Order: sequence, then C-alpha cells, then structure tokens
Amino acid sequence: MKIIMLGAPGAGKGTQAKKIADNYGIPHISTGDIFRANIKNGTELGRKAKEYMDQGLLVPDELVVDLVVDRVQKDDCAKGYVLDGFPRTIPQAEALDAALTTLGTAVDYAIDVDVPDENIVRRMSGRRACVSCGATYHIEHIPPVQEGICDRCGSTLILRDDDKPETVTRRLEVYHAQTQPLIDYYSGKGILRAVDGTKDMEAVFHEITSILGA
Repeated sequence: MKIIMLGAPGAGKGTQAKKIADNYGIPHISTGDIFRANIKNGTELGRKAKEYMDQGLLVPDELVVDLVVDRVQKDDCAKGYVLDGFPRTIPQAEALDAALTTLGTAVDYAIDVDVPDENIVRRMSGRRACVSCGATYHIEHIPPVQEGICDRCGSTLILRDDDKPETVTRRLEVYHAQTQPLIDYYSGKGILRAVDGTKDMEAVFHEITSILGA
C-alpha cells in the first residue's frame, strides 16, 4: 500500500500520515527525515544534499527523488509506505513516477486532506506555544487552564510567527501555486481520494481507512 498525502499546510495531513503508518504497519516517510538520516549516516546522497543545505539552497528535485526512491527500497517498505510532504510539485511527481516505474511499482493512492483556507488560517492562528518547555495549545480546541499561561511549567504562551494569519496566508498562496496542481495530476491518474479535513481527527481517519480498507 503506497500512499502519498496531499493537503495545505495546517490541514492535518502529517497527523493522518502517522496514524495510517501506525494502523497499517508501514513507515511514515518525510523528506526531512530522509535528509537527516542520510546526512547522519554520511551517505553519498546525504553529502550531496548537505552541500546544498549548507549554502541555504533548495535540494534539486533530481536529488530529492533519488533520496526518496532509495528510502522506499528499504526492507521496511516491503508492505508499503506513506509519503508526507513529497512530492510538492508536478516535476517531482513525474520524476517519482518514472523512477518507480523502472522499479516495477507505482503509487496506489494520493489522499487529499481537504480544508478551506479560512479554516486553516483560523486553526493555525489559534495555536499557542510555551516559550520555555515547548508545549502547544489551541485557544479553541486545547486551551490552557489559565489564558496565556502554560499548564505544564507556568511560562508565557505565544503565537509563533509561523502561525500568524499573514504568514499562514502567504504559505497557502505558495501551496496553491505549486502544490495544488498535484491534485489534478493524481486525479488524472485515477488514484486521488479526497477526505473532509474539517472533521475531527478520528472522523478524518475513519474516512481514510474506509478508502484504504481495514
């Protein structure tokens, strides 16, 4: 069962990817994890990626695809995997498909966790983080006992720059320009499945498992 997770920043696709991985006993794979593992292990691909990252440059698509394809050939991916955060663009998707085809395999499902922009802005701008211990809250869904104060250590809670409405809006603009075309791409291949990401986490997961099978 080879799955790609799609969805805007803050849609909850990472949370669902972890739940899918745990439920089906397959690895949850993110490009960040792949980069860190290869750099830590000093692989040739890791050294190449580090050269770009040390210069503050984006790792080229060709190298990212090589890293992903290398990862999905590991023994723990024999039953499948969940790709989270990759591909992000049509060229990456096409390169991934081509590489998988040479291995005699293909992606089974692309799952789009669909959430309207206004919901995401409200969801992310409601987040609060502790300046000391890093605990996270949400003013609507997981509020602290005392407003603005961390339950765990008593320090101040802040709205991080990444979660400010103007920052979230800019990230969504980038997503719609670069990543949303993937929805049309995978729809054209007949493997796209959309789920309603505005529901609570367990309801979304139930919808996903209904698609994938128990």
